Amino acid sequence: MNRMQSTTSRIAFVGSGPGDPGLLTVRARDMISAAPLIITDPDVPEQVLALAADGAEVRPAVGDPAQVAKELIAEASAGRAVVRLVAGDPLTGDAVVAEAVAVAQGPVPFDVVPGVASSTAVPAYAGVPLGSAHTVADVRSGVDWARVASGPEPVVLHATAAHLNEVTVGLTEQGVSGQTPVAVTSEGTCSTQRTIITTLSALSAEAGVLSGSLVLTIGDTVDRRDLLSWWESRALYGWRVLVPRTKDQAGAMSERLRIHGAMPEEVPTIAVEPPRSPAQMERAVKGLVDGRYQWVVFTSTNAVRAVWEKFAEFGLDARAFSGVKIACVGTATAASVRSFGIHPELVPNADEMTEMSSEGLLEIFPPHDDILDPVDRVLLPRADIATETLAAGLRDRGWEIDDVTAYRTVRAAPPPAPIREAIKTGGFEAVCFTSSSTVRNLVGIAGKPHARTLVACIGPKTAETAREFGLRVDVQPEIAQVGSLVDALANHAARLRAEGALPPPRKAKARRR
Repeated sequence: MNRMQSTTSRIAFVGSGPGDPGLLTVRARDMISAAPLIITDPDVPEQVLALAADGAEVRPAVGDPAQVAKELIAEASAGRAVVRLVAGDPLTGDAVVAEAVAVAQGPVPFDVVPGVASSTAVPAYAGVPLGSAHTVADVRSGVDWARVASGPEPVVLHATAAHLNEVTVGLTEQGVSGQTPVAVTSEGTCSTQRTIITTLSALSAEAGVLSGSLVLTIGDTVDRRDLLSWWESRALYGWRVLVPRTKDQAGAMSERLRIHGAMPEEVPTIAVEPPRSPAQMERAVKGLVDGRYQWVVFTSTNAVRAVWEKFAEFGLDARAFSGVKIACVGTATAASVRSFGIHPELVPNADEMTEMSSEGLLEIFPPHDDILDPVDRVLLPRADIATETLAAGLRDRGWEIDDVTAYRTVRAAPPPAPIREAIKTGGFEAVCFTSSSTVRNLVGIAGKPHARTLVACIGPKTAETAREFGLRVDVQPEIAQVGSLVDALANHAARLRAEGALPPPRKAKARRR
């Protein structure tokens, strides 16, 4: 067998795991993002496919295992690296095993990247422990019920709603009690996961309310779900939360919301664009190089990015800040500065920050000293709509200010009609506002959130603007930070639930027939 092929002409069977993109292995993520061609199963989540590189070809696997293997070999023989992307773990599905066997008999080398198996991950996400021994079978491809019934408990079955009656008949005929508890989980490990607790004899009654691929966990261990359920019991589980931020700023908030179980939907309310004339920024960069400034004050991550983009145009790097002191209005802006290898001298203490942290920075900003400060000028690169609070405060402290427009903020286009309708009709359980402008712009492009939507505001000025638009403010954190805002919303939801004002976070209450 000739396997003398280019190292790039390989086939990789890659497991995408059970659904939650966070369960991808590091190697799987690397191979998906580097592959020029991905041949995928239809049940691989869109979030996983979104990791493919720009320009990569993604197409479905078509035909029986022999046909799919033939296609894989043909593409790899033509010099392409091919990822065969499958849900779960590649070598735990009979069809994929058949593909791998066929590929192994061909001329192209192959790799296998295991994925987290849904047979173990889904029960874990449902809060059902499997212990050290259990039995796994796939009802969709046929099953030996005698073998399954005689194996160790619990039993984990892959099925669809159409197979539920077959499961009941197959196991009870082998002597398994009809009162044996069963956990039925749909959309396992995803943010829309739903688990229903029933018994073996009543299992078929759930067929009308379940769809898609199901994982059934059968055995007395199901009774421990009330203690170990963690995924569906999170404070914001199943909540649809509106995130009105610029797209490049929404990621951290969305990730924090997912940790609490929410389904964030990002709606950009502003877009960031370069200034209409580049002359101001060009003069400012030249002034930095020439030693014109004692301080540079950054008020946002967008301002940091705008300055660095201008540096790149002139072939400059962090050395242009030599001898210049850096101040930042908040921790996020400071983190953006540090990402370029520079440590700011002045950042307000996070515990003392107000939402408009310009005031917090002014409280600690030193006044100009004719002896200690050989240069009396401060560069302030900001948005075109920035307020005068900071500039005026710095002038009061004796500094000369170059207030430069580093970027413009413009109102974003309205979101799609279904999003606008959901905003107005209460389709979102909550909305998180991080500035007054996000309030104004969201109302301007999409309308006011419905009265039953919880409103969370990052600080007092944002809350004041929300109230001016007739919104009830339900949540405001003690510290004006994104993480604190999301955590405060989760704590508020948990408190309401404890008081009986909200239903339990699980989409279906546990019940036993």
